Amino acid sequence: MSGIDSIRALKVGSGERVVPVWGEGDASPDWRETEWRGFGRDEEHPFAGAWEGEPGTLRLESYPYDEVCVMLSGRVALIDTSGKRREFAAGEAFFVPRGFSGVWETVEPASKIFVALFTQE
Repeated sequence: MSGIDSIRALKVGSGERVVPVWGEGDASPDWRETEWRGFGRDEEHPFAGAWEGEPGTLRLESYPYDEVCVMLSGRVALIDTSGKRREFAAGEAFFVPRGFSGVWETVEPASKIFVALFTQE
């Protein structure tokens, strides 16, 4: 399919609703997130969509894919295992490499557009 029906919107509320499942103890008790996948349905092929989350933290031992993020609203922070911290707010874009270890903190209610990429090792 290559017509107009193959075009996908990437926005909160559009696409397949996915609530990621993380390991026990990885997320703070208040961690809440939802993805709205505009295309791609599994973690072995590229997928993209919109994401929204509430304040909380998620410990990441090894981020599972390369991800490009464009913040639409709110603020998030990434903190590596040495304690270095970077914050991103609405209007900013950033890249998280596969294998990143540390903490994702949703500082305030936030939303983003994301593209998850899988590279060959």
